[in-house]
Amino acid sequence: MACFIVFEGGDGSGKSTQVHSLLRRLRRRGIKVLSTYEPGGTPLGRALRSLLKSGEPMAAISELMLFEAARAQLVSQVIQPFLDDGGVVISDRFTSSTTAYQGYGRGIDLDLIERLNFAATKGLKPDLTVLLDLPVETALARKERGVDNFDDAPLNFHQNIRQGFISLATANPRSWLVLDGQRTPKELSLDIWNKVQEIL
Repeated sequence: MACFIVFEGGDGSGKSTQVHSLLRRLRRRGIKVLSTYEPGGTPLGRALRSLLKSGEPMAAISELMLFEAARAQLVSQVIQPFLDDGGVVISDRFTSSTTAYQGYGRGIDLDLIERLNFAATKGLKPDLTVLLDLPVETALARKERGVDNFDDAPLNFHQNIRQGFISLATANPRSWLVLDGQRTPKELSLDIWNKVQEIL
């Protein structure tokens, strides 16, 4: 059964840990599964990721367009073909990250972002979005500091992002699973697995 699962949350929320945990569980059960991430997952996506992580100053709209270009390539080249073949796709970030970061964080018009997200994905939506939510200060303390355009952003930028994710989850309770990211990785992994089993 084709299934698309996305992990969302602020930097340092533990998404990568839970992506790998779910990937292992599915593989152990012989389920055809693919793990990917945004921005990236394709040669074009990785090149755009390098630009976005370079620390090079850029206009907010430029940042948005680069994310959407990477996403369009990932969906058309990787995600949709795998789903069409009956597989399970797990993605570390998807459209909700753009809404949270570039919309709630950067202040770009949410309707514009929604239209661009739809165009880039051809309307593809996750069957389940897992939000690992935790206080901004805790998440940032966990994160290794780099040089990308988000690391040096003020605290309220990250607080707006967190609020964006919560707003999206509240508006879509049937397709979102919101978990306290301060719980242990083992506890989180079990809750996620129980939810995924319901869907599968």
